[in-house]
Amino acid sequence: MLLSKPRLIRGGVRTETHKQPTAACPLEPLHPPGPLYVSLSQHIGAPALPAVRPGDTVAKGQRLGTPEQGLSAAVHAPTSGRVAAITRHPAPHPSGLAVTTVVLEPDGEERWADERPEPLTEEAERLEPATISHRAAEAGIVGMGGAAFPAAVKLNSPRPVDTLILNGGECEPYLTCDDRLMRERAAGIVDGGRLMARALGARRTAIGVEDNKPEAIHALRQAAASLGGAEVVPVPSLWPQGSEKHLIYTLTGREVPAGALAADIGVVAHNVGTAYAVHRAVRQGRPLISRPVTIGGGAVATPTNLEAPLGTPFRTLLHQAGGLRETPARVLAGGPMMGPIVPLEAALAKGTNGVIALTRSEIREAEGRPCIRCGRCVDACPMGLMPFEIANRAAAGDIDGAAASGLMDCLTCGSCAYVCPSARPLVQLFHYARGQRAERAAAKERTELQRRMAEQRAERQRREQERKKAAAAARRRQRAAHAQGGAEQAQGGAEAEPQDTGAEGSPPDAAPSGEETVS
Repeated sequence: MLLSKPRLIRGGVRTETHKQPTAACPLEPLHPPGPLYVSLSQHIGAPALPAVRPGDTVAKGQRLGTPEQGLSAAVHAPTSGRVAAITRHPAPHPSGLAVTTVVLEPDGEERWADERPEPLTEEAERLEPATISHRAAEAGIVGMGGAAFPAAVKLNSPRPVDTLILNGGECEPYLTCDDRLMRERAAGIVDGGRLMARALGARRTAIGVEDNKPEAIHALRQAAASLGGAEVVPVPSLWPQGSEKHLIYTLTGREVPAGALAADIGVVAHNVGTAYAVHRAVRQGRPLISRPVTIGGGAVATPTNLEAPLGTPFRTLLHQAGGLRETPARVLAGGPMMGPIVPLEAALAKGTNGVIALTRSEIREAEGRPCIRCGRCVDACPMGLMPFEIANRAAAGDIDGAAASGLMDCLTCGSCAYVCPSARPLVQLFHYARGQRAERAAAKERTELQRRMAEQRAERQRREQERKKAAAAARRRQRAAHAQGGAEQAQGGAEAEPQDTGAEGSPPDAAPSGEETVS
């Protein structure tokens, strides 16, 4: 059940919000004339498989990528046009690696595909749960808060779920696109929550919104009063209040154990943007082809909020916001606490909620001075870890020690780095240690694979030798049998030959004994 009063999370920090420049900017639809770079890897899991070829003409909403077996998601055309190429293009990801991308040249017609699913207008309670999750899968919906986990997988939870939480925290500085979505499209979010709750079998739905968004809270409460099915709960404005585990604790008092999933304690959490995408998929038959995004930061001339097609280059988004007033020191896909640094060539993806161009005065360079053991990082850590200990072990190359100190429980939320007076690169050290741990695990897996392959090869050779030995033995037995059979046949023939032992054995023309032969 929900708590009567939200609980405060452990640790956390109160950051400068920097939300004022865009909080009053409505979501503006964007129809870029230039090419769209639609990545086939916009989600956690295996990339989608190309469903089109260069030169194909596609309609808006047509499938560009088919989900791979297992954990994957479909990708659709954000507009109508021609497939110019299927190539590799930088993705808005910390690795900065290029991924398989469909380059789409818009034709300006916005012509929808003929095979668009029929809208479903029935009440959520009358729809089959499998129908809702199937629509979410067909629409290619993933977590819109940044995780980009395929939504249909969470809606098909094998564990019993009693509570659905919609996350409207948006506690990252600069970002206001979810705030605007909750203000402008509250009814769609509440309806999406009802559909999700039906798919999960959840009896309760709560929408957690930070208390610094009074307009969003008011709009959602009005929609919930009209449609029913959700309780809107203001939560404290604190970073990282929007973390799944912490929002669940704040609203329900339940703690997700280390290494477990939220569904293990009967709760599933989705972003409010994901709920709105489910509403569109079910009620309008619309796949996920666009998303709200904040364009902000001190280097942007006119910060704003857009609803932009997926695949829109970051340069185009910044140009739509009036361009850059100065060369940015850093461009982020998302907020400054957890958003990765990305090149301007990257394009909008399903999990990208912001493009933030920061000036040098807005960033704090990690200087890497020695730790002074002040303990501020320990107080700030929302997971109750000792970040300085993990960082020290990671810097010393003791990856196993860092893991034993809680490396994999860390959210990499940056709270520790935010309060560190020595400006240590704590989060970078955590990422480094995780990368080293993953590399070791991969190397161990390769070694294990090589060992199994060597054992299998030896087993095949052993079986081949045994087969050859058995075949040789069979041939020897066959030759022996043939030889024995020939000897017996020869012996039988010899026994059948006539013997010259007297009159009884004489030839028919032989003269009787004692008589002369007439010649």
